[in-house]
Amino acid sequence: MSHTFLLEAGRWTLQGSWLDRDGLPVIVKGKILVAWNRDGWYTMVTKLMFPAIDRPEVAFQYRGRLNPGERQYTFVLQHSELGRVEGEGWIAPESIVQRYWVLNDRQRRTGFETLHRLDINKYCLSSSIMSGHYLSSTMEAIVDRHDS
Repeated sequence: MSHTFLLEAGRWTLQGSWLDRDGLPVIVKGKILVAWNRDGWYTMVTKLMFPAIDRPEVAFQYRGRLNPGERQYTFVLQHSELGRVEGEGWIAPESIVQRYWVLNDRQRRTGFETLHRLDINKYCLSSSIMSGHYLSSTMEAIVDRHDS
């Protein structure tokens, strides 16, 4: 079974929990749209919402390149809270792993996420943002693919 998340265009929903340092877990929901062009470039737009608390939405806009047959890729990201971000990803047999770092950031913020494939249309997402050597937030969620 091959990956469908990121490697194919599609619409996905996300549902899980978000945990900030010194905070309680809160419900997070989101939508993800992945699109590809003919030159091996992809765009991915993600919007996270927090329905149970008064917190602004978090938006991500990725642009990256993955050549056919390769397992490693790079991307740039505009993040509504972090600003300009660069990163890299690896396609493993059962998961997709991404690491990123915030550009020109005095707090030395970085992030890491793993999408573990549960089946062709479902992934388990685990992600964290670090500030220096400390975790500042983490998210765990199920990501489901939806046709149309």
